[in-house]
Amino acid sequence: MKIKTILLIALIVLTISCKSEEKKTNEETRMERVISVHDEMMPKMGSIGKLISTLEQKADSSLGEPYKIAQDDLEDAYTYMMDWMKGFGDRFDSDEIMNGKALSKQKEAWLIEEEEKVTIMRDMINNSITNAEALLKDKNED
Repeated sequence: MKIKTILLIALIVLTISCKSEEKKTNEETRMERVISVHDEMMPKMGSIGKLISTLEQKADSSLGEPYKIAQDDLEDAYTYMMDWMKGFGDRFDSDEIMNGKALSKQKEAWLIEEEEKVTIMRDMINNSITNAEALLKDKNED
């Protein structure tokens, strides 16, 4: 009877331990994905600034409406990233972001939200850059 009890307790401890490790791995993976998207988008902020300047000059012309729309999309993407970074920094400390410090239940929920937001940010940045570059290329070929 004692051996069965010991084996049962060991099995329970092992199961709980594995679930705890799995949960920690999922949190770290999610945080890593969020930071990875941020890191991928950050270098594009310079391109956004250059494109905005180029479009701004063309938006002042009589046929400038498409340029103004593209400029607005770039500015919206830029603002979204800046707002996202501030909000993310307000929610998580550097140990949670960089060192895998355990998250509270509330912060786990926030991280899910942040993953959704960072995906939106990535799409806004990539789409606005692609559209602006295509507009400038098309208009230069005319």
